[in-house]
Amino acid sequence: MKVTVLGAAKEVGRSAFLVNANHTNILLDYGVLLKREPIFPMHVKPKDIDAVVISHAHLDHSGFVPSLFLSQSTEVQSLGTVPTFELSQLLIEDMIKISGFYLPFEYLDLMTMMKRSKILKYREPYEINDITVTLHESGHILGGSTVVVEHGKKRLFYTGDINTRGSKLLRQADLNLDPIDLLIIESTYSQTEQTPREQSEAELLEFAYEVIDRKGTLFIPAFSVERAQEIACVLKTNNFPHKVAMDGMALKANEIMVRHPTFLRDPEVFKKAVTEAEWIRGWNRRKKIVKEPCVIISPAGMLVGGTAVFYLQEIAKDSKNGIAIVSYQGEGTPGKTLLEKRVTIFDGRVRKCLADVKRFEFSGHNSRSELFEILDRINGNPKVLTVHGDGLSCTKFAEEIRQKYGYDAKAPDAGELIEL
Repeated sequence: MKVTVLGAAKEVGRSAFLVNANHTNILLDYGVLLKREPIFPMHVKPKDIDAVVISHAHLDHSGFVPSLFLSQSTEVQSLGTVPTFELSQLLIEDMIKISGFYLPFEYLDLMTMMKRSKILKYREPYEINDITVTLHESGHILGGSTVVVEHGKKRLFYTGDINTRGSKLLRQADLNLDPIDLLIIESTYSQTEQTPREQSEAELLEFAYEVIDRKGTLFIPAFSVERAQEIACVLKTNNFPHKVAMDGMALKANEIMVRHPTFLRDPEVFKKAVTEAEWIRGWNRRKKIVKEPCVIISPAGMLVGGTAVFYLQEIAKDSKNGIAIVSYQGEGTPGKTLLEKRVTIFDGRVRKCLADVKRFEFSGHNSRSELFEILDRINGNPKVLTVHGDGLSCTKFAEEIRQKYGYDAKAPDAGELIEL
């Protein structure tokens, strides 16, 4: 079995790994890095690929998959769970609307990808020639998977994005695995201990009460898939008595997620959280609700677009209001600027944000100690590839793995080939 790193291994974005065994080729993810112009992984010829496994719907893992389906006669199979395909379609459609000029594929190619999809269940082995692919629950987003690839006596485990602690929304990752020979593990927070989830939840609730007690409006910009719904569940499970509203693409994600209750930790809590929230669908209501004491959850999580831009502009005008940042903020984004400088930029004008701004950690990734807990539970003597993190997160993590476990660990470069 051979693995070629096709994406950017030492940064977050455009995840892609090509697994080859006995003339069968399987892609593990094929994502994009979204900047002003999207950045893609290394090109592969669709005619050389037998299947692509989509670990989960986030665009840095799924966003370039439609490029494999430019010909409707392609034989490539796309593999994933039901929620992964439905959420991927939602996110990729939105990307096409925003970045279509820069993309080498169109909506028709996305539809071909969907037609060629093969729905897999967790722990259900699927054979492609003499390779077996099995998905396991990842705990990262709805339908998210880790991937086990087996050929002969060799076994590869790809974590994708993983969360072994779970959340109010999702169960924890499934790590009940047989011995493995190659581990491809994310390194996003390998050098960081995040705030414990219970503490983040308590601090967010305290902030929400503070804002509403002074008759203000709390705006929570959140990623449309998973983060927006998790925040709604946090408020519901803690019996938050005030109005909660949701807006933007999170509403479409709600509709998809409510159709798949078996993937949720507590389907009843989720259903109550999203259906009892007010769904904002028009500008008349948006203009009114920003003046009401309530919580508004709306994408985009980094404040780069969507209805979040309107809410930020309105909420920032009044000191009695609050803005809770619960999503990762990339460099150069409006959300990062808001956090660091307490200013907003509209129509080229810099304006001071009068609203109270606070940040709360709600990551869907494992912290440093939890990543080492994964390694503690791994059976076998695997080679280890540390990926999906900034350069130091990957290289330092690999060094620590070598020292602690004696494994052959490295942070690979794009284009590097690893043999088992």
